[in-house]
Amino acid sequence: MIQIPKSEYARRRKALMAQMEPDSIAILPAAAVAIRNRDVEHIYRQDSDFQYLSGFPEPEAVVVLIPGREYGEYVLFCRERNPERELWDGLRAGQEGAIRDFGADDAFPINDIDEILPGLIEGRDRVYSAMGSNPEFDRHLMDWINVIRSKAHLGAQPPKEFVALDHLLHDMRLYKSAAEIKVMRSAADISARAHVRAMQACTSSAWKPSWIMSFARAVRRCLPTARSWPRGATVASCITSRTMPFSRMAIWC
Repeated sequence: MIQIPKSEYARRRKALMAQMEPDSIAILPAAAVAIRNRDVEHIYRQDSDFQYLSGFPEPEAVVVLIPGREYGEYVLFCRERNPERELWDGLRAGQEGAIRDFGADDAFPINDIDEILPGLIEGRDRVYSAMGSNPEFDRHLMDWINVIRSKAHLGAQPPKEFVALDHLLHDMRLYKSAAEIKVMRSAADISARAHVRAMQACTSSAWKPSWIMSFARAVRRCLPTARSWPRGATVASCITSRTMPFSRMAIWC
């Protein structure tokens, strides 16, 4: 499967930080898991902006960019390794994997974010975030800011300004690199071949599962790697539980 190289994600983060004002911090959460029914989840799809900056495929994660930070400008909060849960939810990178495989300078457990992130925000004049796109995370962000404000009498310095991250990121995403174009062409090719196979298998007497499997075989190689899927997950289950139309499936892989 053609992928965006780790160096490309690093270049994107550097380009974003170069546009940020001095003494600022950027904070961006991963997409939340969507429940289909009861304890069954939809197949996970990462937030596009989060994916663009990190390439990190897991939920319950937060990207933090701090230009000029002595101990590393790219901090990633993510889930810890958990062998029992990984049997059900798929493998996790953990903090070591976040640094080794996804280029983070520093990584912390997501459960420790309330203790660590306010300290990273303190003393920064501006906070760049996608305000309004994730109301629940916005509330958490304001809680962290209020923790800093509550310590102002002790000399803590809360940020003075919030800046929308969207317009910077979305302008960057308009301009495609050679690696991105290569991935897009591959996805378009896979999608076209999958539709041809599906049409060939689609007859008046065709059974729906056989049509789905015809499509699934063609898009199998563009699905996320086995690391992202629960053990024992089948291509059919991955395909049929997607929340998007079949016509858009391959291009979104």
